[in-house]
Amino acid sequence: MLHKLTLSAAALAATAMTATLLEAPANARDSGSAELAPYLQCVPYARELSGVQIYGDAHTWWQQAAGKYKRGNAPQVGAVMAFQPHRNMSLGHVAAVSRIIDSRTVLLSHSNWSPIDGRRGQIEKNVKAIDVSPNNDWSEVRVWYHPIQALGKTAWPVHGFIYNERGDGRRDFAPTRVARAAPAAPANVAPARTRSSSAFLNAFAKLDAPAAAAATRPAQPRRVAVRQATWSEPAPAAQRSRSRGRDQLSAALAKYD
Repeated sequence: MLHKLTLSAAALAATAMTATLLEAPANARDSGSAELAPYLQCVPYARELSGVQIYGDAHTWWQQAAGKYKRGNAPQVGAVMAFQPHRNMSLGHVAAVSRIIDSRTVLLSHSNWSPIDGRRGQIEKNVKAIDVSPNNDWSEVRVWYHPIQALGKTAWPVHGFIYNERGDGRRDFAPTRVARAAPAAPANVAPARTRSSSAFLNAFAKLDAPAAAAATRPAQPRRVAVRQATWSEPAPAAQRSRSRGRDQLSAALAKYD
């Protein structure tokens, strides 16, 4: 009986260890390591998403960021969550924050955390991570684990967040610039005319030379119209011819008043 109980306890311990090993991500090495080529490691993917230019194993990122990037314990979109080595995750892990839900919930995008379809090194986008630290300082988190379609049971220790911002405020990858619209032209201001338009000139094509010459003097048309209105006696034939020319001129100018 004692022998059977001993075996049962050993079986339970083995089951618990297996569950922990399954939940833990694979060792997080950079793309230059000896890991299998088809697997995308967490380091290059986090670097691509965040723009944080740090290389090497994930567990070294927190120290490498010191003095180079700003660090803290508050999540920001685009920041890197740097996990500490824990249990069989001896090389740590890094993930990019893609969204903040509330003070204890964020969405992460990362690689090589959950096995998907039996394969490691898979990308997971916008998966949940919750802060389970007593002081809400994001020092311990539980992360979505695909095989169980739920948050994993392990509270993973976290160094903090690495922000893509240097001490002088510069970023390694500048945000996309928005093209500036050209300044609008002042409203109701007509552009200065340097010479007559073809439409304006064509309006006077049938006028005789004296009338056309008069058209070049802007103030003349209004004076002609006033004088014509004050005539009370029939004018000689020559004057009537000039009057018809002035009438044509006045009609043409009226189109542009």
